[in-house]
Amino acid sequence: MESLQRPVVLILGAGAVGLALAGRLAAAGAVYAACRPVHAGAIRERGLTMEGVWGDGIVRGVIPVTGPADVPSAVDFIIITAKGTATRAICEEYAGAIRGRPTASLQNGIGNEGIIAEYTDTVIGGTVTTNFSIAGPGHVRVLSESAPMRFGLWSGGDDEVLERLIGIVRSAGIPVEAEPDIRAGKWAKALLNIAVNPICALLRAPVGVAADEEIRGIVDGLVRETFAVAGAEGVRLPWATADDYLDYLFGVQVPDFAAVYPSMYHDLRLGRRTEIDLLNGCVARLGERHGIPTPQNRCIAGLVRYIEAHPDGR
Repeated sequence: MESLQRPVVLILGAGAVGLALAGRLAAAGAVYAACRPVHAGAIRERGLTMEGVWGDGIVRGVIPVTGPADVPSAVDFIIITAKGTATRAICEEYAGAIRGRPTASLQNGIGNEGIIAEYTDTVIGGTVTTNFSIAGPGHVRVLSESAPMRFGLWSGGDDEVLERLIGIVRSAGIPVEAEPDIRAGKWAKALLNIAVNPICALLRAPVGVAADEEIRGIVDGLVRETFAVAGAEGVRLPWATADDYLDYLFGVQVPDFAAVYPSMYHDLRLGRRTEIDLLNGCVARLGERHGIPTPQNRCIAGLVRYIEAHPDGR
């Protein structure tokens, strides 16, 4: 399946994360990016504009895709970077391309890999803790990078497949590591999003608001409930206790991202559907299955869903 020459990578759902990734991977292979027509048109006309810690300049090697007909017959890896709310739809649309090919999820939330596994045998989970944003049509910014990208086998495949993907990403100059327990890795990444994203969205404030003494108690409750549910799911998180993670959250993550407005803030502001059901809503749902009370997560998820349904406040 591997190309004799440069590897061919198809990125599905290329918004800020996917386009930035495409821009870097273009140095290591032939990159096709399924993106919105507004980005596709700009990239065809003048190339992909990148700025920030992943480099500044125009990338000419990204090939825009606006539908399955644009996908080449030979693809080595597929990386899905769509919002979790669109995972099912994009898998359906590109089912022919995904079938039989190793497919990685580089998405927020819990549950995307399970959906992808319905369409192909080899699924790779991934996490990225980097601040990506769209500056305009075909124009992305990468403002900060606080940890290496991580990939791990979710289902099917073998270490050789995983090593090939990691090798492609590394050859593009992106810090990346193998994740031996990707389920734990996905939950670890989700912790930050569960703890701060919906609060920032509801309060229309950047991540730094989580450190306010009036807000810390809510964050504390969200994290403790999530630890309890993760434990019931058999997930071994990198932190032994919720207290250990809270020390890391307030000592490292919140300061690192203090000025950042998370994607859920932008989703609510623009009237778009959020990933709340893959984050706090998922914790509440799994808590109910295990008989674990999750009042904080249930409350936060309900508030976000209400605003989604009533964007005008009525």
